[in-house]
Amino acid sequence: MFRARRMLAVTTATLLVAGLAACASDDNAGEGGNNTGTGDFAPVTIQHAFGSTEITQKPERVATVSWANQEVPLALGVVPVGMQAATFGDDDDNGMLPWVEDRLEELDAEAPVLFDETDGIDFEAVADTEPDVILAAYSGLTQEDYDTLSEIAPVVAYPETAWGTSWRDMILLNSEAMGMQTEGEQLVADLEDEIATTVSEHPALDGTSAMFLTHVDTTDLSEVSFYTTHDTRTAFFEDLGLSFPQSLIEASDATEAFSSSISSEQVDTFSDVDVIVTYGGEELVVALEGDPILSQMPAVQNDAIVPLPSDGPLGTAANPTPLSISYILDEYVTLLAEAAAKSE
Repeated sequence: MFRARRMLAVTTATLLVAGLAACASDDNAGEGGNNTGTGDFAPVTIQHAFGSTEITQKPERVATVSWANQEVPLALGVVPVGMQAATFGDDDDNGMLPWVEDRLEELDAEAPVLFDETDGIDFEAVADTEPDVILAAYSGLTQEDYDTLSEIAPVVAYPETAWGTSWRDMILLNSEAMGMQTEGEQLVADLEDEIATTVSEHPALDGTSAMFLTHVDTTDLSEVSFYTTHDTRTAFFEDLGLSFPQSLIEASDATEAFSSSISSEQVDTFSDVDVIVTYGGEELVVALEGDPILSQMPAVQNDAIVPLPSDGPLGTAANPTPLSISYILDEYVTLLAEAAAKSE
């Protein structure tokens, strides 16, 4: 179903921004280069968790590390010289997610160098691409990672929390570093419009509370793990018209981590959850419904569960990124709305 819709996944947001970016981009972007243009560039200083990064000249060669940062330059019509290879959600094992493949095809560009980050950042490979800037606004960089990368080129790190950067801030920070702040702001605005339009077609979402269970072991349901409100998957719920149950807010206030867990004996804590989203597929739903304790959760009793494949495009894109939002928006919102209707 996704493949049939691949070319439809490039939304008005991306097309509009690509038009803006074309005015600032060199013609070689379509040939696998990534010249971001030679127009006026005002030096920028970007604050982040490790201090600040000053970029004094418009980057001509953009590299990205960690998850999804490559989608910002690509959405803006710029092909990175190097980017992280996809380690999950890759439906054809070529190291790229389907929405990234589609965008490269639209730009008539070859795939950039792919960095294998299975065992951490490949600093040598990054250096070999000779970047002018390294984008990592959404990442889990350590101080050591940041220091090493900074010896290669100016680095844009996450603003506050590792893996806690919203899709909006990912776009805004990375685009500013590229000298394309206006185009980045337009991309955010267009995606927000697209989301709002899609959500408005599903009134069942309004007033529905949701939580995201994660890493649930169907052979041992003695513990329930979940993403806190600090995680970008959970934060995306609010974009999609859902709300946080008070129980999740309180559990999240007790930690700065993006995930947490409780004993299944305490699961009545989440009695105010209307919809559960989780990885694992139908087998997990069967396990939850068959468990004497977890089956008492209202969302489980009402079958208001959205099971996502843990290794497919839909499950991957539940963590929103600049190009994936349009790719799965209709499908994801429809599934959420169907579950919300069961909770009424």
